[in-house]
Amino acid sequence: MANQQTQALTEAVFYILLSLKEPLHGYGIMQNVEMMSNGRVKLAAGTLYGAINTMLDKEWITSVNEEKNSRKKEYQITEIGLLMVNNEIKRLNELLENAQKFTGGKIK
Repeated sequence: MANQQTQALTEAVFYILLSLKEPLHGYGIMQNVEMMSNGRVKLAAGTLYGAINTMLDKEWITSVNEEKNSRKKEYQITEIGLLMVNNEIKRLNELLENAQKFTGGKIK
């Protein structure tokens, strides 16, 4: 677990985790990620479901509504996933602060 907490997240995983504050199905995640990134990040189904399976294994997300008669599984972030997001935000802030120091606050 200690190694997990300091692990840098890929951009796709970061956006997927941000999308799952509320339960959401795969297609909804794809749409949400594209919207949050202003169209820059477009997840293919294989990328999305590969990431979902990995995050399920790591318990960063959980599958909800499995008992319903729905073909669409929904997923939601867990406490561990929220910790990962918060750690990534701290890491990104550190990167930005160091870049600003390096450039004298003039990022080009």
